[in-house]
Amino acid sequence: MQSFADTLGQVFRAIAANKLRSFLTMFGIAWGVGSLLVLVGLGEGFRSGQRRNLMRLGNDLVMMWNGTIPAVANQHTGMRPYQLTMGDAAVLRHLHELRAVTVELGRSDLYEVSQWANTSSHVIGVLPNYTVVRFIPMASGRFIDAADVADRRRVAVLGFKAAQLLFNGRPLEGEAITINGTAFTVIGAVGKISRGDNDYDDQKVYLPVSTMQELFPLKGENIARDALTSIQYQPTKAGDATAAVAAVHRVIAARHGFDPAMKDAFQEWNTIQEMKMVGAIFTAMDVFLGGVGIVTLGLGAVGIINIMLVSVTERTREIGLLKALGATRRSILSQFFWEGLLLTGISGMVGVGLSAGFMAVLQMALTDKMPGWDPPRLVPWSAALALGSLIVSGVVAGLYPASKAAELDPIEALRRE
Repeated sequence: MQSFADTLGQVFRAIAANKLRSFLTMFGIAWGVGSLLVLVGLGEGFRSGQRRNLMRLGNDLVMMWNGTIPAVANQHTGMRPYQLTMGDAAVLRHLHELRAVTVELGRSDLYEVSQWANTSSHVIGVLPNYTVVRFIPMASGRFIDAADVADRRRVAVLGFKAAQLLFNGRPLEGEAITINGTAFTVIGAVGKISRGDNDYDDQKVYLPVSTMQELFPLKGENIARDALTSIQYQPTKAGDATAAVAAVHRVIAARHGFDPAMKDAFQEWNTIQEMKMVGAIFTAMDVFLGGVGIVTLGLGAVGIINIMLVSVTERTREIGLLKALGATRRSILSQFFWEGLLLTGISGMVGVGLSAGFMAVLQMALTDKMPGWDPPRLVPWSAALALGSLIVSGVVAGLYPASKAAELDPIEALRRE
């Protein structure tokens, strides 16, 4: 009885006898597998890059800004503006649908001066819990605390780029800056938040919101003293802001005298909804690319079947001689089956290995180099899908030609030229 080692030896000798044909067949399958994995990896790179961008704003974050109330729903004529206020934020903190509420009072028309430089950054008044709702990595010093707000202290925390512009690497804690001529003490600096050229968040200067309201309130007519530019909150239910948004709409509409059904009256942005939308887009892309990859691998399997059938035809006399010498149907079946399976298996593993190496090089070369995009990475499910498809393809590509070879009559096979 022929051993498995003998069978494998015959398989490798048969593959080596047709080097060019075997190489081209295996190259086609390896290219298809590698292309599938790289394309899916690119999609996952975009997905993870967008997710990281959103996470740099804050986790489960909903932002609401001052809006305008239409006279008639879905009409943009006769619109009445309204401003969010500290009173609105105080009421929202009592909603059980929200786990955290913070505020912003921002202005971009203020002028900051240190003893070394000057700039015009975006100055915002905030509460101590701003770091809970938003992503604020402190690089040095401390952030605004409750005593700063209660005492209306003239203290400032500098964003990453604002600190560079005003102090250019020099020690800044305890140093003084002026904002529109008013002196402030710098108490801390925030680490880098932005990615790429969009450095808006890095140019911010943070003040206690009470100080901001006292010295630099919003300009304009009929604006409340405690008016804000934004209220930002997180829903109690992680990953789902539906109930939280509806509850906030009811409160804001009631306090400002309009119907909460008027969606045009709300100016807001929801990172949860944005993340779901991005996820849906890239999931659809992954499904599409996976389908294309399976079709490509199917075509490769057809190519393997065709080559194996040609091999059976070319080796008809060999098969007849083997059967005449006592080779069993099972040994003939096993030889051609393993030949087809090894062709697909080896080429598939080569494709996975080369694509993984290529994506690893891109990871080292491009990480944090392109905002909004992460380099492609090997996605486990796509590799499992490719290998699973190859196993099925290899079985099919080996079994059908092998059965044809095993069914040959030895006398008829020996008679063929």
